[in-house]
Amino acid sequence: MTGSTQDPDARRMAPATERNREPILAVLRKVLPASGTVLEIASGTGQHAAHFAAALPGLTWQPSDPEAAARASIAAWTAHAGLANVRAPLALDVSRQPWGIDAADAVVCINMIHIAPWAAAEALFAGAGKLLGPGGVLFLYGPYRRGGAHTAPSNAAFDAQLRATDADWGVRDMEAVIALGEAQGMRCDEPVPMPANNFSLVFRK
Repeated sequence: MTGSTQDPDARRMAPATERNREPILAVLRKVLPASGTVLEIASGTGQHAAHFAAALPGLTWQPSDPEAAARASIAAWTAHAGLANVRAPLALDVSRQPWGIDAADAVVCINMIHIAPWAAAEALFAGAGKLLGPGGVLFLYGPYRRGGAHTAPSNAAFDAQLRATDADWGVRDMEAVIALGEAQGMRCDEPVPMPANNFSLVFRK
């Protein structure tokens, strides 16, 4: 991607990405393989893809997003960073098969399932279940309810805001998400508490 003529002005910025990228990277260093291909679902601005690929040079990063403007931002961030281990972003919607990639050693999905219908979470796990081989990792990050209750007042307010925007959105029950993994033959490690009342969930096939 080095030397791309991609317009740097296409780069989008998400302040939350700047705040959470180092805590997330610390977990990814522990759970991702040393080499192989990582599919990132709903890459958004592309800031995470550029940061993680630069920090984990043994991995090939495959970003994706269903939105054209997001894919332009991802490509611009990749070009800006001069990264050779980031592929061109895929136009990938989890609910539509095929995904456009034949195999991956890990799947990473950050802050998606609460701003999408529950069917998207189901499709994410179904697709990852097909894509990943034995020992493959699915990493999720975001806010969750535990035991049917929010883990912080701020998460309850966020949940209300999401549901006001779209009745099909909302902070998910961690137990229901873990059950989706189990249905695909993936077990979840002990949830990792993260800053700002988020969690990292690591599933292994």
